[in-house]
Amino acid sequence: MDAPRPYPDAERLDLVEDLHGHRVADPYRWLEDPEDPRTQTWSAAQDALTEHHLEALPGRHALASTLTDLLSAGSVSAPLWRAGRSFSTRREPGQEHAVLHVREADGTERVLLDPTTLDPTGLTTLDSWVPDLEGRQLAYQLSSGGDEHSVLHVLDVDTGEDVEPPIDRCRYSDVAWLPGGDEFVFVRMVDEDEAPDGEQAFHRRVWRHRVGTPTESDELVDGPGLYEEHTYYGVRVSRDGTWLVVTGNVGTARRDSVWIAELGEKTGPLTPVLTQHDDVQCHAWVDRDGLLYVHTTDGAPRWRLAVTDPRTPGREHWRELVGEDPQSVLQAVRRLEPDVGGGDPLLVLARARHAVAELALHAADGAPLSTVPLPGTGSLTGLSVADRDTPEQAGRVWFGWTDLVTPPQVHRFDLATGESVLETAAPGAVTVPAVRTEHRTFTSADGQTVRMFVITPEGPARARPALVTGYGGFGISREPAYSAQALAWVAAGGVYALVSLRGGGEEGEDWHVAGNRANKQNVFDDLHAAASALIDAGDTTAASLAIMGGSNGGLLVGAALTQRPELYRAVVCSAPLLDMVRYEEFSLGRTWNDEYGTAADPQELGWLLSYSPYHHVRPGVDYPAVLFTVFESDTRVDPLHARKMCAALQHDTVGDPQTRPVLIRRETDVGHGARSVSRTVALATDQLAFLAAHTGLELS
Repeated sequence: MDAPRPYPDAERLDLVEDLHGHRVADPYRWLEDPEDPRTQTWSAAQDALTEHHLEALPGRHALASTLTDLLSAGSVSAPLWRAGRSFSTRREPGQEHAVLHVREADGTERVLLDPTTLDPTGLTTLDSWVPDLEGRQLAYQLSSGGDEHSVLHVLDVDTGEDVEPPIDRCRYSDVAWLPGGDEFVFVRMVDEDEAPDGEQAFHRRVWRHRVGTPTESDELVDGPGLYEEHTYYGVRVSRDGTWLVVTGNVGTARRDSVWIAELGEKTGPLTPVLTQHDDVQCHAWVDRDGLLYVHTTDGAPRWRLAVTDPRTPGREHWRELVGEDPQSVLQAVRRLEPDVGGGDPLLVLARARHAVAELALHAADGAPLSTVPLPGTGSLTGLSVADRDTPEQAGRVWFGWTDLVTPPQVHRFDLATGESVLETAAPGAVTVPAVRTEHRTFTSADGQTVRMFVITPEGPARARPALVTGYGGFGISREPAYSAQALAWVAAGGVYALVSLRGGGEEGEDWHVAGNRANKQNVFDDLHAAASALIDAGDTTAASLAIMGGSNGGLLVGAALTQRPELYRAVVCSAPLLDMVRYEEFSLGRTWNDEYGTAADPQELGWLLSYSPYHHVRPGVDYPAVLFTVFESDTRVDPLHARKMCAALQHDTVGDPQTRPVLIRRETDVGHGARSVSRTVALATDQLAFLAAHTGLELS
């Protein structure tokens, strides 16, 4: 007689499809439907199982206390200047969300927007905000329950009251004000009846809106090819109101289409500058000198800066100001006006060298001049200069700063002195554990040199439980930054490693391309090599090694645990992509097929099947302990991926469910993005306590 199953029953379908000659099994297809009674019964049983396991983990309360203490450092952002006023966010100890403040020219400060005041439940988030050029009005976007369906509001900065009805359908919507504050250009999803069923999120339009008038009277901005294939849009307006620059992207493809138009009573015709066929990335804007600046990967995978007259915006007219640096990535550019002592305007360039921040000053003609002193080995969280109408602050640069042991703070560089000073520290005082930080190199399977940031406790070196994480996708860089999770793990005696995996942007666009599409296996090989390097260095062992990742990082660890189950002892897989055959059919999946490939193409399906975690779960394998964490309001990555993978692992693993459990933790009223501090603590407590219990890390 068979022993009773330790996991909730999950029906296995005999469902096998022939896809381009591949026999593809999908035994848990029914778990894709959250309304299916079987899914609901299974999920409820999983909830009970997971709660029972997590509640019994040792050291949870101490860990939650440590995380709360470390997060009580709070946060601050670099100021955004408008006509003598500065706008910035700050989260004080005890606050659930960062609060938007405005500081007047006389130094007085007041709260402008507090998400918790708007919604005491903590479920409402401030998704974005931008003041008008005169600092008199603020466009801001709110969403609730984690769905990221932002609603656009406009308030009067003096009174704090909204000045017009809210505008819906503004998810991922850019806003650019025209001078005077009477109008702005913004991006809005089409109405439901303007798109096929379920297609609304993939169709947006650019509108010119006059404050206080119905949106039905907004002017549609249109131009050649603008709405033919693009999914997302960005908008920029020059300070003098003469020029509008529109950027378009097809999903998350790292290619930009760019248009430029003159603004008058009506928006002039859009002139194409770049199209998807040019296959380059580009950030373009018209600055205060009336020139069109082009920050681009055109002929420069690590980015370069060019300039041209906006009336002749084509690539053939671009004049290079700052060429590509073969060892660093040019991330951002700001124009710095001279201080009261006079002189010529300068350019402030933000670079990252192997993911470590650098700031440099260049002349207006691009010639290098000097560097801006930074506090150490860390990253920038913001970069700003004074606007045209705040001349008393000219000659200064503000930059948000953090590193592996420093909570977010703001520094100011003064051109007159050539020095940087700490202007605003993190609001809360915290005691950071005594640690040692290193930036190490190791060699991946194909001989490529890869880097990782490693945090270890101070004291004699020895093998300890280790937690390795990374992202490796979409050209997104993971840079050295303060992390309560990382420090809580190290405070308990563990080793923490953040790996600059291929697929990210740490070494430019070539680094990204080396880890996407047909090259995706390089990302997983980099993670395996990082784990092996830590073992070889004596920092840890396979019996005490954990990995954690979310979103694309969830795909990373999902693939890792199926490819090398013997290398990892415990895994946290959060909001993951795991069924790479059907990922395009759900949520925003189709916007990612430039990154991964599409199952509709026979060759690309082969890429996907070569690593798709769900399709590589095999019976009779002793898989690591796995905790999936998913969010029911996630509108980016559907929780179905984790449900199907969890059922597959629970069926096939031969691991002891007590020592190597496979669990799924669900949360409601929260999504893929921002969340309150209390929810952050609760999630991190469960994740780290699970990893600690299954790697031997003792939580006091």
